[in-house]
Amino acid sequence: MPAQPKPPLQLALFDLDNTLLAGDSDFEWTQFLIAKGVLDREVHEARNRDFYEDYKAGTLDIHAFLDFQLAPLARYPRSELDAWHAEFMTTRILPIAGTRARALVRRHLDDGALCAVVTATNSFVTGPIAREFGIPHLIATIPAQEDGRFTGKPRGTPAFRDGKIVRVEAWLESMGLWWGSFARSWFYSDSHNDLPLLGKVSDPVAVDPDDTLRAHASAAGWPVLGLRD
Repeated sequence: MPAQPKPPLQLALFDLDNTLLAGDSDFEWTQFLIAKGVLDREVHEARNRDFYEDYKAGTLDIHAFLDFQLAPLARYPRSELDAWHAEFMTTRILPIAGTRARALVRRHLDDGALCAVVTATNSFVTGPIAREFGIPHLIATIPAQEDGRFTGKPRGTPAFRDGKIVRVEAWLESMGLWWGSFARSWFYSDSHNDLPLLGKVSDPVAVDPDDTLRAHASAAGWPVLGLRD
């Protein structure tokens, strides 16, 4: 029998916070550590909220934020961090990982698309979340490690705004692929911070978008999707 032609390649990229999740894993991780008494509430809670507001406003200094967010990882052994993260998944993440978001991911996986989470949140926090959704690839900000311990600093380009394009293209290149390899490509996001990457795919989708992204999606004729259960 003649060889069957391979189906055309498809690419599906998913933002995580406030897109697949009905909340922000970065923000929730710090709040979780505060609630456990690992971080001082008076020192950290206001700064955590300020950084989150800066992100929503499009004024976030990503390097100042990473200094704040990654520093606690350097203070504790990985075994303790992993145990805390397992509790964090159960108490903070699973309740905001809804059925509609899971169904969207499953549809793309079942269609044979190459799927990845693309998120500014660091890979320690987001790796287990991507696996919970069954998404095989993660493009996230990387917290540097030395001898199995986090250093408190990022490694390489943060996956934020235009940095998401840099990181996605490097990932595709590592597999011998580029944007033109795909018959269709999707990126799902809630945030105007992701407009650069939304502009690179054939099928940008605004998910429960902020006001700025909603207006842009309306003007550009992009679909708007709701994933909240």
